[in-house]
Amino acid sequence: MQGAPVAWNVHKPLRADGTTVLVTGGNAGIGYFIAEQLATAGATVIIGSRSPAKAAAAVEAITARVRGSQVQHIPLDLTDLASLRASVSQLDTDALDAVVLNAGIALDEPPRKQNRRGHELMFATNHLGHFALVHWLAPWLEAAPAARIVTMGSFAARSERLDLDDLQSVRDYDPKRTYGRSKLAQMTFAFELDRRLRAAGSTCMSVIAHPGGALDALTPPRPGIHQRSGSQHFLTLPAKLLVQGKDAGAWPAVRATLDPEVQGGQLWGPSRLGLSGKPHLETPHPHMTDQPTGQALWTASTQLTRVDPFTS
Repeated sequence: MQGAPVAWNVHKPLRADGTTVLVTGGNAGIGYFIAEQLATAGATVIIGSRSPAKAAAAVEAITARVRGSQVQHIPLDLTDLASLRASVSQLDTDALDAVVLNAGIALDEPPRKQNRRGHELMFATNHLGHFALVHWLAPWLEAAPAARIVTMGSFAARSERLDLDDLQSVRDYDPKRTYGRSKLAQMTFAFELDRRLRAAGSTCMSVIAHPGGALDALTPPRPGIHQRSGSQHFLTLPAKLLVQGKDAGAWPAVRATLDPEVQGGQLWGPSRLGLSGKPHLETPHPHMTDQPTGQALWTASTQLTRVDPFTS
């Protein structure tokens, strides 16, 4: 039965030997821990990063920590749509069993910024870049027996609504709101993608996850990737009652990628108030799954990126 609880050990997920997973933004933050945990489970992990130095540091950190792990990296700049086809062509594999659409940026203050094509930077990176990336990855995903496209959403998307007439916040730019809307766009796209994959009879599925509240100060150190001071950790211990570290923030995405009972169109997040704890199946808010909104966003995204996922 859909949604029935299964035994799942976040510290020892099911083995994934023989599978290959691409993690965008797998060089830092939650993305790094997604990559590390997938490598621990035996998957071959490909880190997509726009910084070769940071990607190399992540590969070194994982291979030093996980004996026998297979970790690679490819250049991937989601702000530059024109570069994505060339980046994907560097994949050293015949098939992808999963891609975790994790990379993203959050700007803290104005002014509004744009990429080379004139797209607002957070919407362009968090949503449009991943939308186009799925298009270019489609042949590798379709070559796998049952590939998964796992989209990392955000708790911030709960309180936002998409303005379909101003998707790029031209008229009304506020960094916090624009970030939340960019993550909502990712999640809305992921639900629409699953509907389209099912309608087409595809063996691929689209799954959504979110990390809850994940703080650097509660995250375990990793040489070359993340360090924290003892005083910083001590001062944030009370917050641990509600939120967690980025290692735990990775758990929902890892389960969405590996659990054989996960189904397309599901949303996975932390079990305690959606902020912390072990991953569990959530009921998405209606504004995330609204089909007319999903269709309108898809149409706008194809016009902006000039590609259509799973369409040659």
